[in-house]
Amino acid sequence: MKKGQRYSAFPLCAGVLLLLSGYATAADRVVVIPLGGTVGNATAADVVKGKTFSSKAAGKGVTGTLVLPPTAQTYTNSIGMTFNLIPAGIFTMGSPDDEPGGPYTDEQPEHQVTLSKSFYMQTSEVTQKQWQDVIGNTPAASNIGDNYPVETVNWFEAAYFANTLSAAEGRSACYTLTGCSPIPGNDMECTGVTINPGCTGYRLPTEAQWEYAARATTTTAWAYAVNYDTSADPGQITGAGFNSNLDSMGWYYFNKTTQYGDGTKPVARKQANKWGLYDMAGNVWEWCQDWYDSGYYSDTASGTDPQGPDTGTDRVIRGGCWDGYAEGARAAIRTRLSPGDRGDVLGFRLSLPPGQ
Repeated sequence: MKKGQRYSAFPLCAGVLLLLSGYATAADRVVVIPLGGTVGNATAADVVKGKTFSSKAAGKGVTGTLVLPPTAQTYTNSIGMTFNLIPAGIFTMGSPDDEPGGPYTDEQPEHQVTLSKSFYMQTSEVTQKQWQDVIGNTPAASNIGDNYPVETVNWFEAAYFANTLSAAEGRSACYTLTGCSPIPGNDMECTGVTINPGCTGYRLPTEAQWEYAARATTTTAWAYAVNYDTSADPGQITGAGFNSNLDSMGWYYFNKTTQYGDGTKPVARKQANKWGLYDMAGNVWEWCQDWYDSGYYSDTASGTDPQGPDTGTDRVIRGGCWDGYAEGARAAIRTRLSPGDRGDVLGFRLSLPPGQ
């Protein structure tokens, strides 16, 4: 699908046909995850008994557990891209029946996933300057500027970018691409793709890595940073899809007209999630490495380091965009496009193995 098409029945994002239905740096604030209640904020003075909180701290009369962001380990590469180290861990992937706007059958069942190795995730979406530095052209069709996300790039072009940057830094390529034409940034497509296990270079994150990084230890429909709204349920949606917590962390339909104008927004202008990643909700949809299968979660009830289906016709995209409603920017949202599709709401970010 090319840029400009609309899907009006479920406007998660204009421009993309959806085929399915900073760390908090303030020294005196910490995040509270209550034991059976809404998430609240606390100050350091509220800490009692080591790692528990008073009812004041947790909010609404419940006791909470202290969750502090891990010490950031940030890697900056040859062209100034920054990556935060995401720790290995276990999380619940997918969404429950009562997910706002749901249930979403392709996000079910919820299942436990283990990521056995840490990995680096780019702190923002790939920008137009970063693309220009590596590829030498500017395919973006929305707002233009060095710090805006590059968009109107398909899956093949994102993989080509990863390979080119890897080669420039002496890393082994994660993709073998054959039969590619025309040049990237001009609707390039390839006839053959092989993913190279054990590569040391840049790659698109797997779908599991993406959701794990987006959630950053949170379990609500929308991830959150420190300044979390406790005035309503964590899944609050009012009107046609406004969410107060998403508003603080992502660019979507209800805040898309700003000082930056309609369309894409410069990266890293909203709050980061608890692992220091920006724009994991909204701004542009992000390509993942995996093939898409609507029944993949049913076929894989649990797993370690899942890589997605072995074959497919479409690739996974994640995260929502600047022209979509709140339902389309949930941490669990998954949909797909053909790897040759491109549009002005579609970009990507990269990941790296540990040991940089």
